[in-house]
Amino acid sequence: MELRKRVITVICDSLRRDFISAEKTPVLAKVAERAAVFLNARSVFPSTTRTSSASIATGCTPARHGLMGNCVILREASGLRCHNVGDPAFVDRLREITGTTLKVPTVAEHVRPLGLALLMSNVSAGAAYFYDPEGVGEVWHRAGSFGPGRKRIVPNIAQRWESGAVGDAAMTQTFCERVEKDDDLVSATLWLSDPDHSGHRSQLGSPEHLLGIAAAEVCVDAVSKLVARLRERGDDVLLIVGSDHGMQTISENIPVTRLLVDAGLKAREESHDVVIAPNGTAFTVGVSDANADRTIAIAAWLRKQVWAGEVLTGDQLASIGLLDDETCRIAVSMRSDHSTNQLGVPGTSLYIEDPDEPGDYVGRGQHGGLGTYEQSPFLMIDGAHFAPGPVEAAVSLVDILPTLLRHLELPFDGLDGRALQAPSAH
Repeated sequence: MELRKRVITVICDSLRRDFISAEKTPVLAKVAERAAVFLNARSVFPSTTRTSSASIATGCTPARHGLMGNCVILREASGLRCHNVGDPAFVDRLREITGTTLKVPTVAEHVRPLGLALLMSNVSAGAAYFYDPEGVGEVWHRAGSFGPGRKRIVPNIAQRWESGAVGDAAMTQTFCERVEKDDDLVSATLWLSDPDHSGHRSQLGSPEHLLGIAAAEVCVDAVSKLVARLRERGDDVLLIVGSDHGMQTISENIPVTRLLVDAGLKAREESHDVVIAPNGTAFTVGVSDANADRTIAIAAWLRKQVWAGEVLTGDQLASIGLLDDETCRIAVSMRSDHSTNQLGVPGTSLYIEDPDEPGDYVGRGQHGGLGTYEQSPFLMIDGAHFAPGPVEAAVSLVDILPTLLRHLELPFDGLDGRALQAPSAH
């Protein structure tokens, strides 16, 4: 009898891999004993959850799938405007403005010949909805849950899943119950809010942050036990456990938009000639076609600022997976270093002020840029054609979908990522 192939994925949002150890994360350490552990996994740029979600779901970089940040710049009739992707209505707004959502198919579309893809997510609505914006599978989120055809699921039990440990636990219980009883699910993804939830609200390495990691561990343990039961009944389950990015400690907030205006490089803070898309410890700069000749001067000014780290333009944007057009002429990763916070946790970055998220992140965790630790997610894969032990090869979030599709024996040509199974795997 042929085994039924399934893939179960758990994303522990923002858990950077140097926080994983037998002492701090005994559950993940146990998973690591039977999994391939990828020691050099990287996120995408910006290293934000909404961009990461689209990249995992499509196996493509932001240049290919089109979602270039937690905040993105779009060309509208009135000019360039920045939009917050986290807004539950943004999927429909994007379709209205551009005629589409993501530019390439997602996991739900790829696996539909075999069955259904399910996502249960406790992070932002944008991160959830851009995992399957066309509504081919099921997406469960507190802002609204949808089945195939984006048919609204009523009642929406996910509305009770508040961000944090309690909501994650309730979601995980529902996830395990659903996956165990529904054989039509061939790909099921659980996206936890912790330790992102706790890391944004506390010092990295603090008791609150470590409790967030411990809460995520409880959820991973429940899914691991689910996988064991499914395998016992004969399912060929590939288990993928990882994170979308890491975090670094913020040392200072920088009002980049105001500084551009003060430098005479942007007409007004609300003007449409030059527009900033803030993404935590990174940002992109859109420059309208009518003002394109200003790009060189803006980039030169940015490179002189002590708060700017890497400043990329033109062909350089492709090297970090971005597309060069008027909505993204320049990309900046804020200055970062390896200095430690008060608790001895390394990795410090500067943060760009965001009018949509006005909180003060100084001393707390944040991400978005190219800093060492925000670009250090973890990845473990347990299943057929994965030998337990460390893997030194460099891998990325875009490799998750082709790996999933190869396990399901579905085609994965044309993706930016690659399947991580051994070359001899069938």
